[in-house]
Amino acid sequence: MENIFINPLQEEWKAIFRRPAFDSNALESIVAPILLDVKLRGDAAVKKYAAKFDCSDLEVLKVSEQEIMEAAVLVEDKLKVAIELAKNNITKFHEAQREVVTQIETTTGVICWRKSIAIEKVGLYIPGGTAPLFSTLLMLGIPALLAGCSDIVVCTPADKNGKVNPVILYVAQLIGLKNIYKAGGAQAIAAMAYGTETIPQVHKIFGPGNQYVTGAKQLVNKEGIAIDMPAGPSEVAVYADETSTAGFVAADLLSQAEHGADSQVILVASSQGVVAAVKNEIDKQLLVLVRNEIALKALQNARFIVMEKVDIAFELLNEYAAEHLIIASDKALQLADKVVNAGSVFLGNFSPESVGDYASGTNHTLPTNGYAKAYSGVSLDSFVKKVTFQQVSKAGIKNIGYAVEIMALAEGLDAHKNAVSIRLKSIQRAK
Repeated sequence: MENIFINPLQEEWKAIFRRPAFDSNALESIVAPILLDVKLRGDAAVKKYAAKFDCSDLEVLKVSEQEIMEAAVLVEDKLKVAIELAKNNITKFHEAQREVVTQIETTTGVICWRKSIAIEKVGLYIPGGTAPLFSTLLMLGIPALLAGCSDIVVCTPADKNGKVNPVILYVAQLIGLKNIYKAGGAQAIAAMAYGTETIPQVHKIFGPGNQYVTGAKQLVNKEGIAIDMPAGPSEVAVYADETSTAGFVAADLLSQAEHGADSQVILVASSQGVVAAVKNEIDKQLLVLVRNEIALKALQNARFIVMEKVDIAFELLNEYAAEHLIIASDKALQLADKVVNAGSVFLGNFSPESVGDYASGTNHTLPTNGYAKAYSGVSLDSFVKKVTFQQVSKAGIKNIGYAVEIMALAEGLDAHKNAVSIRLKSIQRAK
């Protein structure tokens, strides 16, 4: 944790911010054969890889209704209450994203509008390894249902006993999802991309995962299967000034570090004193963390940056384009205006990233690896297509037809011109 930088020059930023990387060619050489195997052999290949990677000897891939019902009994009541609160907040936030259809008369007789239409078939990948992410099922399942997706497929790995995590099944039952399949890793992505005897093919795949899942999503995307966004290891950047609380900042950095050894945490502080206080708190809090070994490995990729000028600090943060950005300051609301690139922003000393991960209502499926410069996190819009409509009357074609004729001729497309001209002549003859 000695990666401290004092007022680094702009030309140094890229090197400082270098994300943990893996060999993409080596990864593709592992993932591509799995995709092909599932494409050719379907269920048999999915079961083979479940046995190989998850030690799951599976006879049936689809989770039965009985398994879903039994899971509810295994979930503690206090967890059910917490999940209900999160469900309500996520629903409220995403429901408010519905787009009202508005018809615009661009010229007399020319009416245009845009309508959101649900993607019919979507696949949700829910990690189930060292940390089964039932919260991700809330984050993906709720907007998919609100959007009106007619076929929602959920893939999540089973354990060595062939069982899916009971909380994942409870959440599925709570929000109304029934098509759940015991498939994890790259083989799950392949199953949803190509379809198998049991697992239906989908049009778009959502959800986080390890590097193999990410690699599989990127490869099927090249074949025309839509994915939610490019993604890599999870990350957080925190801006902290003298009004921040060192213990809070340390806890936020560690909450991200425990995700995985390849997670990255960045602290941009207004002074060396802030960095020293935060590092001291990290050392103390690490001792009591269950996943402290994972967090320690992630902290090897941590960066502690002192940036005394606030404007330059936010230039640097915008260049990094963090998945999660926390502004730990009493002036967080004003400083938020300086944010251009980030997946999700947490304002003030009482807004930890954890609230966005679980229960504030915003979505936790976010762009990583600098993709926040161009991509948004998952929202209701992620599950719909925006289809435009136009209706042109006789008056309308008379009003804009001449412009279309002239423009089409200028591009050398006389058939385009004729599609208008034939109508204008028809109207003229009818007089």
